[in-house]
Amino acid sequence: MFAYIMRRLGILLVILFGSSFILYNLAAISGDPLEGLRTSSEPSAKQQIITLTRELQLNVPPPLRYFIWLRGILGLFVGHLDFGNARNGQQVSGLVQHAIPVTIRLVTMATIVAIVLGITVGIVTALRQYSRFDYAMTFVSFLMYSLPVFWVAVLLKQYLAIRFNTFLANPSVPLGWNIAFSVVSGIFWAGVISGSRTRVFQIFAAVAVGTGALLEALSLLKWFTHPGLGPIVIFGAGIGIAYGVTQLSVGLHNKSALRASQVMALLGLISYYPAQYFFKHSPHVSTLLLMALLTLGLGAAVGRFFAKIDRGPVVRTTMITGFVISLLMLLDRLMQTWAPYMATDAVNGRPVPTIGQANSLLDQSDFWLSTLDTLMHLILPTIALTLISFAGYVRFTRGTLLDVLNADYIRTARAKGLTERTVIMRHAFRNTLIPLTTIIVVDFAGIIGGAIITESVFGWVGMGTLFRQAIGSFDLNLLMAVFFITASLSVLANLIADLLYSALDPRIRVGAGK
Repeated sequence: MFAYIMRRLGILLVILFGSSFILYNLAAISGDPLEGLRTSSEPSAKQQIITLTRELQLNVPPPLRYFIWLRGILGLFVGHLDFGNARNGQQVSGLVQHAIPVTIRLVTMATIVAIVLGITVGIVTALRQYSRFDYAMTFVSFLMYSLPVFWVAVLLKQYLAIRFNTFLANPSVPLGWNIAFSVVSGIFWAGVISGSRTRVFQIFAAVAVGTGALLEALSLLKWFTHPGLGPIVIFGAGIGIAYGVTQLSVGLHNKSALRASQVMALLGLISYYPAQYFFKHSPHVSTLLLMALLTLGLGAAVGRFFAKIDRGPVVRTTMITGFVISLLMLLDRLMQTWAPYMATDAVNGRPVPTIGQANSLLDQSDFWLSTLDTLMHLILPTIALTLISFAGYVRFTRGTLLDVLNADYIRTARAKGLTERTVIMRHAFRNTLIPLTTIIVVDFAGIIGGAIITESVFGWVGMGTLFRQAIGSFDLNLLMAVFFITASLSVLANLIADLLYSALDPRIRVGAGK
């Protein structure tokens, strides 16, 4: 294994060297960074040409200049990484250091949400092939895949920001919108649950009426301006989470796991007010991390108490249940900050921003206000990126799982009497992850590359913005810095994917071939 990894790293270094050499020279000869100054009539133009030529070493032929740039990159091994200077005189490393956290914050959440939702929906559509839900998700996924991201972003700005902010001035759902939301909700859940035609109409009617009544109640209670969940709602949701997580993890027939998960929901109710106290008097990231660790530890203890044998799956189930319930409690605390956030002068009753990555006028010393502000700036870009990449995961997961379900070992597992949940989760899904691993790992590596169009539309300054600026201004050092970081992560992602294959499928032994 060690020899295999070293051999692959050597190949990856050769790939990086060759691709960076070709890109550097092609970019260097494709444009002249001094073209605008050469045709300028400004008195200082000549002096600026001399200065830029000296600073960017434009008097050196591109092939030789590449090795000067490479010398700064190799300084990484001695702790002195140098990407050179940008055209404006700033150090490229400083620009990259500011852009990478912005890009990670922008793209990471969208990537995770797209992967989780895409794989989940893809599995369901494969298991219910040619059903109403399958046809609906196929239509939606192809529609989302075909839409340009800038057009989606503009629609989100118009309807989820501008019009929603206007709606909050008088938060009452009009009758027409209420009917539309109720019908769409009824169609969606009728397609998800499905069944006979009579059952579908019953589900549609029940969900549509329930949605309409809920929206009307929320309007009367002014919930949209003063939202919250409260301990009772969290407890009820916790019971539902306990059933859902248990079914997916070990199956509802495992009574020990189900009881342990229900106890976690009860403990969530008991700990609601103590958690609110710590949220109010110790608002720090360290407090949230400590509470998360306590939740996981408590889940492990409860799982071990209820499980006498085969404790691992039960402990895993209770820990996941407790963690999800704790996220609901955190969401409830952020909801409580909604009204004060809207009332601040910096927000002025329009909480959904359309541009920027933070509100500079907001008091950043308030932990909950600043956290909510960060999340509000993330909402629209995250939805835009999720909708586009979600479709690809749905289609690829569906096709891969259908291939796996037709394999001989799946038929053998069913013939041996294994439950359908065991066949799907322990046999089919694990092998479905093998081809998905490459896409997932490469997507995470591409996070640092940024989202050029999305960053431009929403006014974020990340790696995508730096890449666009580098191309527009013929800034070779800045262009190569973005390329080197993204290319390095991409080639490493392929190595990680190869190593993950052996973890997912014991039949694969990476590096064992001759």
